[in-house]
Amino acid sequence: MARVNLILWVVFFTAVGVAQQDSLSKPHFKRYNEKVIFSVYYTDISNSFEAKLNNSAQADYFEFIPNKREQIGVNLSYKFIDVSYGFSPSFFEINKDNKNSKLFSLSTRFYHKKWMQLLTFINQKGFYVSQGSNELYFERLRTIKIGGTTSYIFNENFSFRTIANQKEWQSKSAGSFIPNFSFYYTNFDLNDEDFSDSSDVYLLSLSPSYFYNWVINDHFLLSGGVILGGGINIVDGDTSSVFEWGTNLKVGYNSDSFFTFLNFNYADFLQESKASIRLNDEISMLKITAGYRFDPPKKIKEYYDKTAEKVGL
Repeated sequence: MARVNLILWVVFFTAVGVAQQDSLSKPHFKRYNEKVIFSVYYTDISNSFEAKLNNSAQADYFEFIPNKREQIGVNLSYKFIDVSYGFSPSFFEINKDNKNSKLFSLSTRFYHKKWMQLLTFINQKGFYVSQGSNELYFERLRTIKIGGTTSYIFNENFSFRTIANQKEWQSKSAGSFIPNFSFYYTNFDLNDEDFSDSSDVYLLSLSPSYFYNWVINDHFLLSGGVILGGGINIVDGDTSSVFEWGTNLKVGYNSDSFFTFLNFNYADFLQESKASIRLNDEISMLKITAGYRFDPPKKIKEYYDKTAEKVGL
């Protein structure tokens, strides 16, 4: 009997050891670099501002709220190629009364080892400007924002691509500390014959962050991140400090072919209250995506490989 027990314990610990070894050998994320990725998406993006003028005895607050436009679009991605096209259909209730407002946004990311570069461009036209209970619509008021964020991902087992796109999928839960350096330029232009005012805003910030991908099972994932930091804001030559905070949330389903997810991003830059011109900058985006991965046609793959070899990719 003792011998049987010994054999059972040996079998048990051997099985546990094999299971642990399988778990340890399982990769933290899966790559889909050789797949063509096609997706359709719905997005609601907004870049609003709050201005406070401290020049007078009593501070004046103004809110600049863009006439929001919801978009749907398609995306086609293969290796380094990533093309998107979006438009604002009139059947969305919020788009029916857009009063000639316009919205164009473009965002892309580049990766090199542990480095990540985000580039953003937002062009908005048509704002509601409110002060207290008073509100006016400025049809020609336009803002153009261009900039980006440079980040370093410390944990090589953490996949930020799982959050940003579907070229990877986290298969084992992992998180990472990610410091970020951001630079944004924003131009305000009234585009009015009576008022030719135009303002230039430069924003620089350094913000540590932490992101975590929680793998529920082989197909479902929850992801979250928090960003806190600070920097400087320059409004028409007036320099002041700025506080930055933001968050990212994602719920996703994935298989080797079909995937879908909901992603929410929010960033807020709050300027110090003593600045003569205080400008708080808020960026938010909600995105719902569904897509499909498939093998590239043979001729397209051959053409891409030859082209990539010539240019050294």
